[in-house]
Amino acid sequence: MSLPAYERPTIVRHQIGMMNKFGRLQGVRPQTHIDGVAVADLVAEHGSPLFVFSERTLQNRYRELYEAFARRYPRVRIAWSYKTNYLEAICRLFHKQGAWAEVVSPFEWDKAIKAGMTPDQIHWNGPYKPDDALERAIAGGTLLHLDGLDELARVERISQRIGTRARVAVRVNMAIEGQSPWSRFGLNLESGQAKDGIRRLVAGGRVDLVGIHAHIGTFIQEPEAYGQSATKLAALANEIKADHGILLSFIDLGGGFASRNTLKSQYLAGEQASPPFSRYADAICDGLADLDYPARELPTLVLETGRALVDDAGYLISTVEANKRLPDGRRALVIDAGVNLLFTSYWYKHDVVPAQEFGGLLEPTIMYGPLCMNIDVMRDTMQFPAMSAGDRLVFRNVGAYNVTQWQQFITLRPAVVMVGADGRVARIRRAEVLDDFARIEEVPEWLR
Repeated sequence: MSLPAYERPTIVRHQIGMMNKFGRLQGVRPQTHIDGVAVADLVAEHGSPLFVFSERTLQNRYRELYEAFARRYPRVRIAWSYKTNYLEAICRLFHKQGAWAEVVSPFEWDKAIKAGMTPDQIHWNGPYKPDDALERAIAGGTLLHLDGLDELARVERISQRIGTRARVAVRVNMAIEGQSPWSRFGLNLESGQAKDGIRRLVAGGRVDLVGIHAHIGTFIQEPEAYGQSATKLAALANEIKADHGILLSFIDLGGGFASRNTLKSQYLAGEQASPPFSRYADAICDGLADLDYPARELPTLVLETGRALVDDAGYLISTVEANKRLPDGRRALVIDAGVNLLFTSYWYKHDVVPAQEFGGLLEPTIMYGPLCMNIDVMRDTMQFPAMSAGDRLVFRNVGAYNVTQWQQFITLRPAVVMVGADGRVARIRRAEVLDDFARIEEVPEWLR
């Protein structure tokens, strides 16, 4: 007798809601407005699906982050992570709040310049920095975070050729208890590789070492991991001071703070499991307290926060196209937005609610997008009320990575709008049309 195929067990949070003598109280509440603007009006003006960003939430999250760290540390700089969301309106909003830019490619460097940054207000990370782009960055005073010795040699060569000393930081990777190592990037601290690289840089005498940097991972819900990183970076900064007489101008703790989203692997909802910014600040600043620097010469603390600033400010409005009943009894909704638009559906249990009043009992429901692909699952089984074709849904906490990692696959990408702090609505990216692709495609003469 053949055994059935093994299926890995999963834990799904039981959602029964509270009880009264009439039965279960409703556990899903509709969201009919976003910052006071009716969802129905947004769709009527801009179509469905539609991404919406809240200016008020973006401003509040930025201030909350900055103030949490500024209370504990005298010099704080937030460098907005462009890869998280590089829509120009989003970037300009953060720059108006005081953020610099953190980029990882020539494309993002150009985007930052277009969004109003000067070259010397940009931190450039990552392993890809072509020579022609490096020349522009070095000439403008961009802070280059070196990923390895090959990159150091190229930066030295270009600096000599153009007669400008590059301002550089060394990126290090390290072992953090309870975290998977991000050893792909930078030079390893525990093996001595990072110290050897710094010694080589200083001995070369052709660039200026102004900072050190570590990014220990992504969606980290344990602040103490950052405490370990800060302690190790402070010790490294002290060694650089003792060995080479260099006082660093900044120490960069990277990004990776968790947003209020809920990972598929976690049981508690994100708003319960993700720490507030104050806990990250306490852990990091406690670690930096080990710095052996004069108080007036402490390095600037740089944070490359992305997801935790923008995720909560983003919404995706979608429309129900059809209902189905699956063989196992679950209801299935087919909606007009798929994983090509909401890339983070692969690892988040996104909070999704109806955009209009509803009635009836909740029942197990799965949400599919419009793509002709079996992987197009927007939300796996959840308790949800009955919906009719034409009803709207609102996916919440979708501001990070979706409008940078979305794909033009099967469908065109939709418009993006922002609801201003004063209630005004402005389009910040128009919906794609077929002509957008006709402009960049070419057909050989023999196929015409």
